[in-house]
Amino acid sequence: MAILALGISHRRAEVGLLERLAFAEDDLVKAYRRTADDPAIEEAVIVSTCNRVEIYGSVPSYHAGFQALKRVLCESRGVAADDLAEPLYSHYEADAADHLFTVASGLDSMVLGEPQILSQVREALKRADGEEAAGPALTGVFNGAVNTGRRVRSETGVGAAPDVFVSAGADLGAAALGGLAERHAVVIGAGQMSALAVKQLRRRGVATVRVLNRSLERARALAERTSAAHGDLADLPQALAEADVVVSATGAAGIVLTEPLVLDALRGRDRPLYVLDLAVPRDVEPSVGSLPDVTLVDIDGLRTSVAVRAAETDADIEQAHAIVADEVRRFGVRRRAERLGPLFRAMRERGDAVVAAELERFRSDLARLEPEELEAVTALARGVVAKLLHEPIARLKEIPGTGTQDAHARALAELFGLELPGE
Repeated sequence: MAILALGISHRRAEVGLLERLAFAEDDLVKAYRRTADDPAIEEAVIVSTCNRVEIYGSVPSYHAGFQALKRVLCESRGVAADDLAEPLYSHYEADAADHLFTVASGLDSMVLGEPQILSQVREALKRADGEEAAGPALTGVFNGAVNTGRRVRSETGVGAAPDVFVSAGADLGAAALGGLAERHAVVIGAGQMSALAVKQLRRRGVATVRVLNRSLERARALAERTSAAHGDLADLPQALAEADVVVSATGAAGIVLTEPLVLDALRGRDRPLYVLDLAVPRDVEPSVGSLPDVTLVDIDGLRTSVAVRAAETDADIEQAHAIVADEVRRFGVRRRAERLGPLFRAMRERGDAVVAAELERFRSDLARLEPEELEAVTALARGVVAKLLHEPIARLKEIPGTGTQDAHARALAELFGLELPGE
């Protein structure tokens, strides 16, 4: 079975398409059932974040796997295949590992080094494992990706600032309002993105921050940690009327901030409003951005306004890519070793058999040796055979490309008079 990845990301898709493809909890359950029922999918892991939706599969071949994984994406989310034609990308075998390792390292994020993606990759595997959809092939590549992401964060400056993603939106807010100092802010949601937003707003000197959430307990917990006020979504109309800045980052399936709600809040005031929508699917109705004195920035707006995080240096980025390349090479060696394990075992068994046969042939001569001397001779013979086998086995593990490696493996099996496993 080969590893194949299909996906849509912020690089080639509009936020509207990402919204339609985003998987909620119930959607994941149904999608994994579809993968289990498809004979062309042995294993599957779905990664669904604000900036990308990707499905990884262990499949019998590229073509069969591509069609099967694409069906899962389209049928699970009710998206026509034609809608995916332009932005859909695929990666196969080593390229799939390279892509996932790059994603987990934050090198493919909208804002370079975005810190949340590593935990999202880890959670995607955990969820797939809970649905009994992940097996040894995808578990191996996802664990490799997580290890790569950790190395990049510990050995380079990429991803060093945990709130850089929200910082990009805050920069645009400061530009729209002429600074954030002494402004009044509302943060809708109480998750990790909301916590980062509160931290950024405090750092930039806002006068007040109010956290609103559907769960009052979660809003209170975040507010107490950040010295903010709190309330539930019923307080939203009043909070909007008093706010200069609104940041929304909920996990809601529908619109949270509608045009009529914002329009009501604008009545009787003569100051601008900045709205930052960090959610996918969107929390804020797009038409809000066309209201007078309102600046709305969503994921698409961040994409066009922020190219790279200025804190990173070219050296950091170069080093991070070098780490990815090194980890992909190591993963390839491990995967080839696993795939060719039966051949390697057969070669070692053949070596052991040759040693045993030769010891038996010279048994009468060896009978004159003391037990410790016989043990030394036996160890020497086995050591010579092991050293002779080590070099071809090690070289075969390092050969890239399944086709080239298979040709060498077949030749090696023929030279040793072995039957290649699987043939």
